[in-house]
Amino acid sequence: MRITDLLDKRSISLDGAPKNKQEALDQAIALMKGSDKINDQEAYRKQVYKREEEGTTGIGMGIAIPHGKCGAVDRPGLAAMVIKDGVDFDSLDGEPVDLLFLIAAPDTEDNIHLEVLSKLSMMLMDDDFTQSLKHASSVDEFMEIINKADEARPDLNEQFGGSEPERAEEKQVKILAVTGCPTGIAHTYMAAEGIEKAAKAKGCFVKVETRGSGGAKNVLTAKEIEEADGVIVAADTQVPMDRFDGKKVIVCQVSDGISKADQLVDRVIRGDAPVFKSENAAAQTASAGGKSGGVGHQIYTQLMNGVSHMLPFVVGGGILIAIAFLIDGFCVDMNALSEAERANFGTITPIAALFKNIGGVAFGFMLPVLAGFIAMAIGDRPALAVGFVGGMMAASGSSGFLGALVAGFAAGYIIKALIAVCGKLPDALEKIAPVLLYPLFGILIMGLLMTFVVEPVMGAVNGAMNNGLMSMSGSSKVILGMVLGGMMAIDMGGPFNKAAYVFGTAAIAAGNYDIMAAVMIGGMVPPCGIALATLLFKNKFTKAERESGPTNFIMGLAFITEGAIPFAAADPIHVLPSCVAGSAAAGALSMAFGCTLMAPHGGIFVFPVVGNALMYVIALIVGTIISAALLGALKKKAV
Repeated sequence: MRITDLLDKRSISLDGAPKNKQEALDQAIALMKGSDKINDQEAYRKQVYKREEEGTTGIGMGIAIPHGKCGAVDRPGLAAMVIKDGVDFDSLDGEPVDLLFLIAAPDTEDNIHLEVLSKLSMMLMDDDFTQSLKHASSVDEFMEIINKADEARPDLNEQFGGSEPERAEEKQVKILAVTGCPTGIAHTYMAAEGIEKAAKAKGCFVKVETRGSGGAKNVLTAKEIEEADGVIVAADTQVPMDRFDGKKVIVCQVSDGISKADQLVDRVIRGDAPVFKSENAAAQTASAGGKSGGVGHQIYTQLMNGVSHMLPFVVGGGILIAIAFLIDGFCVDMNALSEAERANFGTITPIAALFKNIGGVAFGFMLPVLAGFIAMAIGDRPALAVGFVGGMMAASGSSGFLGALVAGFAAGYIIKALIAVCGKLPDALEKIAPVLLYPLFGILIMGLLMTFVVEPVMGAVNGAMNNGLMSMSGSSKVILGMVLGGMMAIDMGGPFNKAAYVFGTAAIAAGNYDIMAAVMIGGMVPPCGIALATLLFKNKFTKAERESGPTNFIMGLAFITEGAIPFAAADPIHVLPSCVAGSAAAGALSMAFGCTLMAPHGGIFVFPVVGNALMYVIALIVGTIISAALLGALKKKAV
């Protein structure tokens, strides 16, 4: 699509003479109406004014780009007005506006026009181009000037990320930048253009990552960041910052990248920028295309992106559930409860039920968030929805934690494959890929993968484990306790964990209370062991892990094994064996001591109904110490 495809001759005025900003907007809206792009002028006008209330669209240099997106727009369009004497538009630089482009965007998912509008925005950063438009003698000449500039300028994909990256000369100042705005259209690319022009004018090497409506382009690599003399983050939207730990970084509004690009570049050249310190540097996310280190390091950073976003749901939801158990523990006599009432422990009193419900909702987001943000670290923003869907299917199905991990990585690479395929499509189809093709085919492929591969495999594993447990029930109770305890820790909510738990609850119904005791203690050990390890072996954990570690005591004592998931996801090779060993030992000791439990959950809050409670506590302590000691021995020092 060309820029002139959006610009009707009827919507161009070369002799505008508004007296103020309101008149300028009203005249531009009337021009748009004249091109038959909008069906309700008043509704569109309200949308344009609403956007203007959020912040002026007078970007400086005599240019304004007001816009409105709503159902009153039938087709995407542009209106243009040259204002010979200029008009006060509350511009960012305080100068009057003498060139105005009004954007009309339909309220649909078809955003094919956004890239065209972004390209126009960057063209307006060229003084020769804008001066030519301002002095055009006719509408035809105005259109021809735009057509020639459109042909001469590369598309966004070519300018930001499609071509071979330039190499910096040895003595060049190396400047990196990231630009982004909430809509991801005009300001994102104008700031990128401004910083790029300013840096090149001063003989600097420059690379700009744009975070626009189609996702991140020209993504900065770890090697480029390491070699950079400074970084400019000109953004009004969220930018992954942990990767800049230890670098000189200037953080400013996206508008500064447009109007103050020269000053920003001068500051980097002088070294006049604070050193950015990340509190989560070890968990920094690897951007799509930003390959660094070995495969293991890439997997680690992708995992940590999921873990860091999942952690608030685990902590907040887990503690609320623990409070629900605590309330019921204080308010009811466990010995006086029937078997059915014990099964509902944590929801017996209304206030406990409220806390349990809120905590359960938070917990419900845990696996979708884990999978979604692992996927995003691999395939950027288009992979987020696909990962969420895979994680939700894992959470509601039989695959659990392990299924969510599979879903997260699969979603990221599904999107990368779709990006490669869509790159060969005609331009018209390629431009709608982020909003139509990626989510449609990505979610479909993910759903099929989970339905026909991951879930059936995990379901078969689950059935085999249940059969195995049933065959063991008559054998050595100590071995059975060891197996059940280990199963509770091996996947923390997945098929192994569920199989052991279901077996324990079935045993209660059959009057065998020792099995459930081994099951529960096996689920309590992993969070408790991790919490103890974060206190004893501080150098083996990141700052974020040390801060969240003690909350695992609360979750572990409340029999919320999932509190250990963020740690297991971040370092499964070392964490899972440590937790399994401690849980297996605790389960075996529980059986050996003859401990029993008539409630299916509740942790420490149902200890009043535990048979041989003192030895049960000892078994828990021993298992916790074993897990913590192994974590201290096996884990590497935190980066």
